[in-house]
Amino acid sequence: MKKHLVLVGGGHAHMVTLENIKGFVKKGCTVTVIGPSIYHYYSGMGPGMLGKTYLPEQIRFATRDVVESQGGRFIQDRATCIDPETRSVHTLSGRTVYYDVLSCNAGSYVSMAGVGTADDQEPDNVYPVKPIEKLLDASEKMQALFGRSQVRVSVVGGGPSSAEVAGNVWQLAKKTGAYMPEIRIFCATRFMGRFSDKIRDRVKAVLEKREIQILENARVQQVTRSHITLESKKQYDTDFTFMAAGVTPSDIFEKSRLPVGPDKGLLVNRYLQSVADPHIFGGGDCIHFQPRPLDKVGVYAVRQNPVLLHNLMAALEGRDLMPFDPGPDYLLVFNLGGSQGVLKKKKIVFSGRLAFTIKDYIDTKFMKKFQAIEKAG
Repeated sequence: MKKHLVLVGGGHAHMVTLENIKGFVKKGCTVTVIGPSIYHYYSGMGPGMLGKTYLPEQIRFATRDVVESQGGRFIQDRATCIDPETRSVHTLSGRTVYYDVLSCNAGSYVSMAGVGTADDQEPDNVYPVKPIEKLLDASEKMQALFGRSQVRVSVVGGGPSSAEVAGNVWQLAKKTGAYMPEIRIFCATRFMGRFSDKIRDRVKAVLEKREIQILENARVQQVTRSHITLESKKQYDTDFTFMAAGVTPSDIFEKSRLPVGPDKGLLVNRYLQSVADPHIFGGGDCIHFQPRPLDKVGVYAVRQNPVLLHNLMAALEGRDLMPFDPGPDYLLVFNLGGSQGVLKKKKIVFSGRLAFTIKDYIDTKFMKKFQAIEKAG
């Protein structure tokens, strides 16, 4: 085939394609994967790593090993711009990688707007919840703090990520510290506002039972090393802060002047293909699905896997593409630490140990399936 397939990112939507790199290579195709880390951490288990339920090696894939063991090339670098005219990807280190077909699973990031000090530097005790590997460093630092004195931990954001982080901070202290921290969640509006009262009330009940404070209509204006300042000018002391106020798709597409959706994700059609360029595809958090907006949850990235695999090969060979069907309502489970969870599937909602056990089983099975690729390679 003598063509070049380039993958930007080794995330959830690329897992099956990564598993089948050998198939592209056997057909004469060169495959290059560009990623900022030799590992990809599974976001669904990130809060569990923070709370020491899981070790780092239990929640990550060895992306570089998977790629290179199948005859592909892995470049540890960050893609910063795409040039559709020359069909090339430019990286942070100055590389230029040319492609015939490109697929992007570049993920998302958490805004650090309003975070800084007098010299405009980000404090070293303020952590975004993405990238997931940062939670490992945060966990080690907090564990040391919990052993010395009572500290104040702040979580900025009112969604499920905030709830999971707060719950697992509590678990971390319970398991490893001599002192329990004071934990506060700062919500710009209503806590878990986009979810039903059934879900919201169960999550609140678990957290409030642990004396985790949930402050609603508390929009944060500034975060420093020692203070949280609200728009109302009210201040709270803090010793450690997590930023969890929603995720934003990678800005690479806007910088590349490719069409994007309202959330700035790459605008793709029903084939997960850029609406402006038939040689560019994408999946996961970094895209905006034109037929209808999709929640930024891993289940859609996982469902996109077989479609991306088929369409990337079809684009290289000049065959018909396969449309992506988002599928039915998905299972939603939150890990709130302490072996407690909240589960929602269609009209069924319940909380407790069983909810966490179901999530743990599904996540662990998912990880073992794809970690087996590393061993096979």
